[in-house]
Amino acid sequence: MKLPIPDEKQFKAAAHNERVTSKIGLALAVTFTTCFVTGLISHLIQHPPEWFFWPSRPAGLYRVTQGLHVVSGVASIPLLLAKLWSVYPKLFGRPLVRSLPHALERLSILVLSGSAFFELTTGLLNVAQNYPWTFYFPQVHYAVAWLAIGSILVHVAVKLPVIRRALSRINGEEPSTTGLSRRAFLRTTGLATGVAVVATAGATVPFLRGVSGLAWKTSKGTQGLPVNRTAVAAGVTQTARAATWRLSVVTPRGTTAFSLDELRALPQTTAELPIACVEGWSQSATWRGISLPTLLKATGSQPGTAVRVSSLERAGLYGVSVLPGEHTADDLTLLALELNGEVLDIDHGFPCRIIAPNRPGVLQTKWVTKLEAL
Repeated sequence: MKLPIPDEKQFKAAAHNERVTSKIGLALAVTFTTCFVTGLISHLIQHPPEWFFWPSRPAGLYRVTQGLHVVSGVASIPLLLAKLWSVYPKLFGRPLVRSLPHALERLSILVLSGSAFFELTTGLLNVAQNYPWTFYFPQVHYAVAWLAIGSILVHVAVKLPVIRRALSRINGEEPSTTGLSRRAFLRTTGLATGVAVVATAGATVPFLRGVSGLAWKTSKGTQGLPVNRTAVAAGVTQTARAATWRLSVVTPRGTTAFSLDELRALPQTTAELPIACVEGWSQSATWRGISLPTLLKATGSQPGTAVRVSSLERAGLYGVSVLPGEHTADDLTLLALELNGEVLDIDHGFPCRIIAPNRPGVLQTKWVTKLEAL
């Protein structure tokens, strides 16, 4: 026995209305575009082309852009679900394909839906640091983001006449035979989106942390700071604590080796700086150590020179990072020895680590063993 296939005209709920769809689509365009642009910024900071410039000040700018990235991504989830609910009756429109442009439109919607779901689902799992896949998340997430934003642009271009007609229409509440009214559906969608934002924003906005369920990482961890990667996971527990450890600083003048006591004997700088993680959480802390300009001058190089930073961690993806000149010239860029008034815990990078203003946490290299002026 075959089940009857409903016709598009049988769906009478007010939510299945082009005005509703257009309004939700407009909100989704704002959140998704914000998510895309801020994600692109993060990618360019971590993989900078020659033309890209990212300043060292304001010190907390990256925590804002990456916080917006995660918040706007989470906000997009209820908006996307609401939009799909609004338009799903069109799946039952007949004929399935009316023309070649119609076929291309349907194909673009399929690509849009698939890529958007992939981005939002994997992004949410990344926030939770849960990786049930074998691919390299940043690379794939970045590639699919371009696919998603491209399909969005195609979809908006195709639907622009419908969107303009729907948003310019002046009419009252349309009666429906079932389901929520149009305004009630929009209010419910807005409320769900607001709850999602509040549940996430505390990871970046301190005063919301008491009510943000997705802000579990902040203020919890050794020395009041979360730890994404421990010394045990990095395999550095013995080498970091070894009495023979030395920091090598390579400059045009040659190589200078410092013991931990010799680093402590250098002029020290204290700075309040945030750790801002790519997963969206951020936490401010008080750091103390040697400013990079001071260290470079003491070893025969000039502030403003790019510096390659090498960690004792050999197998990790971020065992080596490059500090660009704008950061090595900034007195707030530190080779940190202390955190919140205490000697660095080994999970936070003992014996020393980089902490620089306006940088992603993955580039704040821990367990530093070598600095090389480029």
